[in-house]
Amino acid sequence: MKPIDEELLLEQLIDNVKNCKDLEAAKALLFEICGHDAILEKAVDYCIFCHEGQFRKSGEPYAVHPILVATLVGFLSENKSNILAALLHDVIEDTNCTEEELREQFGSEVLKLVLGLTKIIEIREDNLISSKSKKSLTKSALTFRNMLLASIEDVGVLIVKLCDRLHNMLTLDILREDKQKRISEETLVVYAPIAHRLGISSIKNYLEDLSFKYLMPDEYKLIDNYINSNNQEMQLGLNEFISKIELLFLSNGFKQGSFEIQKRIKHSYSIYLKMQRKGIGIEEVLDLLGVRILVEKVSDCYLALGILHTHFNPLVSRFKDYIALPKQNGYQTIHTTLFDAKSIIEAQIRTFDMHKIAEFGIAAHWKYKEDGSVVAPRLDWLTDISMQSINNLENAEDYNAIELYEYAKDSLYVEDVAVYSPKGEIFTLPRGATVLDFAYEVHTKVGLHAKSAYVNRIKVPLLTELKNGDIVRVVTSNDKFYRCSWIDSVKTGKAKASIREFCKQKIREINLASSINMLSFIFGVDKNRIETWIEKENLARRIRQVATDSAYLKDIVNGLKKYAKKSYWFDKYEIKEQKIGNFTLYCNHKIANVDFDFCCHPKRGDAVLAFVKGGNAIVHHKLCDRADKMIDNNQDMVFIKWDSNIPKSYKLIFSLENKKGVLAEFLAFLAKMQINLLTINLSSDLNSAVDYFEITMEIPDNINPDSVKDRLKSRCKILDFTSLNDAYKEG
Repeated sequence: MKPIDEELLLEQLIDNVKNCKDLEAAKALLFEICGHDAILEKAVDYCIFCHEGQFRKSGEPYAVHPILVATLVGFLSENKSNILAALLHDVIEDTNCTEEELREQFGSEVLKLVLGLTKIIEIREDNLISSKSKKSLTKSALTFRNMLLASIEDVGVLIVKLCDRLHNMLTLDILREDKQKRISEETLVVYAPIAHRLGISSIKNYLEDLSFKYLMPDEYKLIDNYINSNNQEMQLGLNEFISKIELLFLSNGFKQGSFEIQKRIKHSYSIYLKMQRKGIGIEEVLDLLGVRILVEKVSDCYLALGILHTHFNPLVSRFKDYIALPKQNGYQTIHTTLFDAKSIIEAQIRTFDMHKIAEFGIAAHWKYKEDGSVVAPRLDWLTDISMQSINNLENAEDYNAIELYEYAKDSLYVEDVAVYSPKGEIFTLPRGATVLDFAYEVHTKVGLHAKSAYVNRIKVPLLTELKNGDIVRVVTSNDKFYRCSWIDSVKTGKAKASIREFCKQKIREINLASSINMLSFIFGVDKNRIETWIEKENLARRIRQVATDSAYLKDIVNGLKKYAKKSYWFDKYEIKEQKIGNFTLYCNHKIANVDFDFCCHPKRGDAVLAFVKGGNAIVHHKLCDRADKMIDNNQDMVFIKWDSNIPKSYKLIFSLENKKGVLAEFLAFLAKMQINLLTINLSSDLNSAVDYFEITMEIPDNINPDSVKDRLKSRCKILDFTSLNDAYKEG
């Protein structure tokens, strides 16, 4: 079989695309990749005609952009409709072209793709918002939702969008720094993971490295400088290693031309992630250097593996067989790490057909359509996320685009753990996933009703972290066993979204019952009478708002006074504000004091409620089981909320250089910013140059957490910065 180094061809193409600034050069590049034909030439002319007089910020004619996007699409996919849609993806939105005209000129299939692309509310260069703005996150979420919905009918939409984003990233230099960071952030969080899930590693790597360059320029330069300064030595070492392997293969059953060995150096962002995850320097990254061995048959992969392990000592802990256990995106390769005389080198072994899938994923079905051995990546993740979006749209009252965005991000990240059901079915989950994540992955009902579990036939808690190869059995019950606090322990988007939704529903029920109990206490009448008044006033749909909105509580009380027993001397139903400690209460009864019950321990900022006992308000977490029973027993309740000036709690995981006095300086810096330290945990390794810390802290309400995070970045390497306020409050 003739070896194909598609990576080298793509590298040359991307370099040409990046430097292409005029129409003639762009057209020449497109026709070089896609060839000449009448319909393609017609689409190019039509694209140029429609965009005539339009220019990009860099000064070149706008039509250069869609032509180059089509060139990239053409390299990935020989599907003509995808290429034409890439050429025409902006004509309906940005020019006078109509849908009817486009259908007439290029057919219904191209129109459908273009409309799918047009529906995506893209974040344009001229209306970008600061990445610290919640508005920008909402906009990214809506963009993402629309992109997924458009791709349900035709995944070609995603191929075109990835190439569109790649070209935008290649030409990002012309924009201001804040816009560069905003686009790069979205690319790293959304587009690169989509490329990964579609199995298009070649595009994913470029998107990650380009984003990394703009988001973390110092870290990027550090890695880039190391690779450049050591490049010659590394290349020579790889060449020497490859020569050894070639001789071994030819003397152990392989024929000349039946295999190909490629050399590779790990891409920059992947190196950075490995350094962060392991807390190591670049010199300690074991798989920095690698070779890729391509063979003709699956049996040849294992023959090659046997030869390598016979002549080089393998690092057993790093062996992975993705041929026997393919990833969900269709990736199949054997990974093994070998000790050579001078270095440690990762070897990847796959067939030529597997290589096509590894580099081009779903696009390989268009690029190599004549080869029936290419297997499609699974797209259940796309259906799953899209259905989550559709469900949100159907429940418009509670729709939250940002929650979908978070759900999608969790669902898109790389799967690292393969576990089995008792029947041998394989499930791939993210690193750190728990038994409960597995249960939700099997089915939402299994997760919700999970009572206990067995891993490798040993009974374990539901939040036990899973390892590669675990056999997991979940025992269910007719009762629901979820706990809202579990949302911080599970890893998958499906588990988080399911728990969050059930907890939101529970809080809605609690708010409704609490509202009735509060009004019953205010008016001194039983629950049934309050419900009758509410029905007469047609307030049933919004009455639960009484428990969360003090202004609405006052309005409702004023509206229901006409049904209550009259008082001629004073307004006995006037709602007054009472401030006690960290709380503000609203009631027509005098509250002497606020105290906490013994059963639950709400943190400052958590959702709370309060019962009245002996003139005092007794505070519970809103999701406390004991409080739930007290609500059902119609105990007197009072409106309560945390004082607006209370600090917010955050978790910070960071690393510091392992040097005397560094931690003391850091803690002094926190104190100077008026940050209150609650807890601190240290994870130290005597052989490491850095120490890892996890702290919980309180940030005053009048200080922006984003500004705190930005200032901390100058003092430490931040690995995680998360709010500890209730993640399951009602939306």
